[in-house]
Order: sequence, then structure tokens, then C-alpha cells
Amino acid sequence: MTDSRKRYEAWHAALPVDLAVEAPWHLLVLAHLNPTDDLQDRDVLELACGRGGFARHLVTLARPRRLVAEDFETAAVRMGHATGTRLRGLHWVGGDAQALPHPDASFDTIISCETIEHVPDPGQAVREFARVLRPGGRLFLTTPNYLGGFGVYRLYRWATRRPYTEEGQPINHVMHWFRIVRALRRAGLRARVLDGIGHYLPIPRRAPLRLLTLDGMRWLTRWTALHAFVLAEKP
Repeated sequence: MTDSRKRYEAWHAALPVDLAVEAPWHLLVLAHLNPTDDLQDRDVLELACGRGGFARHLVTLARPRRLVAEDFETAAVRMGHATGTRLRGLHWVGGDAQALPHPDASFDTIISCETIEHVPDPGQAVREFARVLRPGGRLFLTTPNYLGGFGVYRLYRWATRRPYTEEGQPINHVMHWFRIVRALRRAGLRARVLDGIGHYLPIPRRAPLRLLTLDGMRWLTRWTALHAFVLAEKP
């Protein structure tokens, strides 16, 4: 087992099962998801499902033909499976986002929240998403965007030789809108909707301060919001 995998296993094992669906990235997906078109009688893949809270919520919105909740870490899959075994159509799978264990064109809808920034090669992960997505299928993707205040803070941490991590995760790539859209285009996907929310003022040794006034100006500031969302389609 690689060092990063050992650290991810320990990270998941120390966290509770995530029953609540209130993270900013989940709310962004739900704001653009159409349960009838994207879930009902569809084959759905949720990547990096964590301990499974969002996957369980999705199967309550509609009845997918199959919803595969997949994560790199066996600890996360084991915890999700233990609390979601009775939900019809929900399957738990271990797998690597950069080498998905699924045939080409096997899913109608793919949901990936806060995933690609934590794998060694984000572009390869997006290419795998495109590979297993059916023509006409839709990808709901969220990832941090460091074009705003947290990007400045991350540069400050780098300049002062203090490593920056997202809640202790081993791999933390610098993602931004240009890199996100480029990865989608290179994978043959078309970005249909771009959205974002979450403006924060980093405060040393304290929780960041949420700048709600900026959040209310989404038409102007979504490009600098920390939480980036893309709805992409496969031609």
C-alpha cells in the first residue's frame, strides 16, 4: 500500500459517516441536478463517495436503475456499505478515479465532488470520466478554484514554506477555472454550465470567515469563488 493510500485510509477511518448533505459542493450539484433526467432509470456513478452520505441522498431523490458509489479507500466504502445496504439500486465499489473498473460508455450520469484535486493526475481522472460516460451523458464536477482569496493564502503558505492541505489530505493540486475547463476539453467533454460559490477570508489559527455579501453577487464573483462547479456533456 502506498504512503498516500495509507494516509487516506487513516483519514477516512477517523471520520464519522457523513449523513448530512449540506456541503457547498453538494448544494451546487443539487441546484443543477434534475432527478427525472439525471437519476430516474439511469446508470449513475458517484466518484469519491466518501462515507456515502450523498450517494444515499441521491437514491432518495429518484429511482436510478443503478447507482454505483465508488471510492479509492476501502475504509470509506466499508463505512458507506454498512449504512446503505438496504437502499435499492445502490452498489458500493472500490476503485481508482484514474483507472475506473468499468467498461466504456457504461454510465448516463457521473457525479464527482472534490475529487480530481486529490489524485496524482487530474487530467487522467477527467479522461476516465469521459471514457465511461455514454454519449449524451452528463458530468457534474466540483473542485476548488484558487483564483480568489484562498489562492493568495495558498501562495503565502508556499512563500513561508508551510505546506497547505485541504483538511489534511495527502494530495492537494492547485485547481482553477482555466485548468478545469482545459481538462474537460482535452477529454472531449463540453462545459455547459459554470457556477461557483464560497468567498472566504483566511484567518491564521481560526476558521475562515465567510464573506456572504460576495456570495450574493454570484453573477460577478463566481469566477473567484472557492467552490467551482461544472456541468459538462459528452457529445
